[in-house]
Amino acid sequence: MKRVFVIEREDNVGTAVLEPIEAGETVEAYGRLTGISVVANQPIPYGHKIALRDIPRGAAVIKYGLSIGTATVDIRAGDHVHIHNVESNRGRGDLAAQQTSQGAES
Repeated sequence: MKRVFVIEREDNVGTAVLEPIEAGETVEAYGRLTGISVVANQPIPYGHKIALRDIPRGAAVIKYGLSIGTATVDIRAGDHVHIHNVESNRGRGDLAAQQTSQGAES
């Protein structure tokens, strides 16, 4: 079983920091979040992210306990999470502020 690093308990993605992951391999979270495992739906290159749970289109992608972007499509648990399915909010103060205010309303 391969492992992905998870920085905060709130994160919905893990990062392949030890080695790449092949499609079909079972992946286990380690770090501050454990006890979650998913099967990789696509190859996950070294340093890239895998969804640990479903992330609906328009929802925040959470890493470091913070939103790093917005899902542009429905992302299934086990999917490769990268620029093909996430719009970054880094450097986009308008998006980061909007997501922070939406999170406060929940």
